[in-house]
Amino acid sequence: MQQFDAIVIGGGPAGMTAALYLARSGVSVAMVEKLSPGGQVLMTSEIENYPGFPKGIQGWELADLFAAHLEGYAITRFNDEVREIVPAPADNRVRVGDDWISGRTLILCSGARYKRLGLPDEERLTGKGVSYCALCDGNFFRGQVVGVVGGGNSALEESLYLSKLVKKLHLIHRRDDFRAAKCYQDKVCIMPDIDVVRSSVVEAIHGDDRLTGVTVRNVKTGETSFLELDGLFIFIGFEPVGGFLPGGIERDEQGFVITDGEMRTNLPGIFAAGDIRSKMCRQVTTAVGDGATAANAAFVYLEQLDA
Repeated sequence: MQQFDAIVIGGGPAGMTAALYLARSGVSVAMVEKLSPGGQVLMTSEIENYPGFPKGIQGWELADLFAAHLEGYAITRFNDEVREIVPAPADNRVRVGDDWISGRTLILCSGARYKRLGLPDEERLTGKGVSYCALCDGNFFRGQVVGVVGGGNSALEESLYLSKLVKKLHLIHRRDDFRAAKCYQDKVCIMPDIDVVRSSVVEAIHGDDRLTGVTVRNVKTGETSFLELDGLFIFIGFEPVGGFLPGGIERDEQGFVITDGEMRTNLPGIFAAGDIRSKMCRQVTTAVGDGATAANAAFVYLEQLDA
């Protein structure tokens, strides 16, 4: 079994930052990432609020810059899925694919994924008109009519991106007011191709081989209507990626990992950073800060073990 001082689970901004800081500290580091490094950043069309890029930067470009910063450091990479964690002081065992590795410390940076509406036919029509990533799939709907569900930053940001591609966009939100930042609201309200459908929820998704439309219900009047759509993009929040987390780790009601200010979990030697954490703000900037803090705390923990 390969042994490391630290194992970082996840290759998004938090994970790459944690791995960078640990490698620079001279400890042995493994980073486990099932997909390409970048995490949710890869599914973001343009990032306008990351310091140092006043004109904005494409998500994939920022992810590539993060990954390039790790080049040349002694980081052992595993491109497979974490299936199980067996925690123990200074000997946390992680099953990656069919193999086990051990870390004296762990940093959990597995992030979060988009929530589903939970409607019949949603899963069946995913990839056949239903999507959770505008950057990935938006170009397939160029010149067509799409719907977007949600009222937060992601929903409005992705609506603005899609509006440059599609013929018409219906933005469906269950409340009267949006939760998104005012800058996004102001932009959405002046876009002629965006139709805002307030106080409404998607009640049913229709289509055989492809999505044909949705039934929308007004939550105030109870009235339903059919929207003919070529595509439906769903942005209603996130849920943690943590099916492999040990049962003893403390989580909040939504399943996100609870930490203190130094990213320590309730299990000795195990830290969490980025979107997997229980917190209010999930941004690239906060993920990077979490990753640096977790790496520093993990290094201090290792020094205490060796004292």
